[in-house]
Amino acid sequence: MTTSSEPLVSAQPLQCGRFTLRFDRPLVMGILNVTPDSFSDGGRFLSRDAALARAEQMIADGADMIDIGGESTRPGAPPVPLDEELARVVPIVEALHAVRVPISVDTYKPAVMRAVLDAGADMINDIWGFRQEGAIDAVAASQCGLCVMHMLGEPRTMQLHEPVYEDVVASVRDFFVERVSALDAAGVVADRISLDPGYGFGKAIGHNYTLLAELPATLPHGTHFPLLAGMSRKSMLGGVTGRGAGERLPASLAAAVCAAERGAAIIRVHDVAETVDALKVWQATKDAARRGHH
Repeated sequence: MTTSSEPLVSAQPLQCGRFTLRFDRPLVMGILNVTPDSFSDGGRFLSRDAALARAEQMIADGADMIDIGGESTRPGAPPVPLDEELARVVPIVEALHAVRVPISVDTYKPAVMRAVLDAGADMINDIWGFRQEGAIDAVAASQCGLCVMHMLGEPRTMQLHEPVYEDVVASVRDFFVERVSALDAAGVVADRISLDPGYGFGKAIGHNYTLLAELPATLPHGTHFPLLAGMSRKSMLGGVTGRGAGERLPASLAAAVCAAERGAAIIRVHDVAETVDALKVWQATKDAARRGHH
């Protein structure tokens, strides 16, 4: 009989505002879109009360983190004016500050980053990987966690032309090396950083599955940054199943388990309760395998 108490995820802890996240198992990040036009739930949680009720439900369902987005980043999405994004997200961050999980905000605008950090956000999740002018300055002096995402192109145009990579895994890894270096140069300590390969952001379906299959290889060599995987309801799942965004729950759960199996530390999803259940079964199986045979 073999026994082991190794964690299921090999990621280093993540300093995330008021919280230090430890990855004994993959954490589930619930998506809260306060937008009228997100691809799968746009308009459902626009009002403050609806957004708060949704966040509280996700926490009750087992969400370890909540990720608030005030601007849709689906392919072809138009940018949202700064004032509008602030009006959507700041009151929600303030209202959720009392909940017992980290609050992340999905934004690439430095002014929004500053405002939500002032309002109590614990993490900034940036699809641009903190490449916008002023973005690193907006977060450097805080204690917030950072999610650095890889994206080829920009949301409005990233899927208009077939994305081309010589080696998609190496391209993503090289991007992470460069961004981590830029953050380090600004004094951002490594334990505040997590990395997201950016499924669906300037990638063809084949690229997405290569990045899922080889998820650990996207990490800069010798590092243990937490990897975030966000595939919930995305077109990469529709491309394989032929199903629309509202019919992709089974595919989303399969993607979550595949990501967990490959070491994802944070799994970003719309369907929290179902994902938590799927990961519990995966985890029980892993635990049994590690205990060995009696």
